[in-house]
Amino acid sequence: MSTAAITVPVTVADHDNCPATSVLRRVGDKWSVVILSVLAHGAYGFNELDRSVEGLSRRMLTRTLRALEEDGLISRTLHPTVPPRVEYTLTDLGRSFLEPVRALGLWALAHRSDLEAARTRDG
Repeated sequence: MSTAAITVPVTVADHDNCPATSVLRRVGDKWSVVILSVLAHGAYGFNELDRSVEGLSRRMLTRTLRALEEDGLISRTLHPTVPPRVEYTLTDLGRSFLEPVRALGLWALAHRSDLEAARTRDG
């Protein structure tokens, strides 16, 4: 497995143009991984998602769903019922995105005490 070379000094343009930057921003935002994890259980309507994540405003849910859809991680299907029903599901890309995110979560759990000890020692 090869890694991309990082040139030093790292410029703002280097950082902004790095493909990992946008992915890490998505992982690091407050709600994306939570919503993707909920959708890993199956399709959800907007109101179901709203009830499934405590503390997430409807406005932020809407913004996060739009961003995830723009990134190709979820799909949005409008069902022509009365009233209309919108359903969100993970795409293949979204399912593959969750694999390294889960690995990161497992790493964090395995090293929680190490991280806390370092923060206590250095803080």
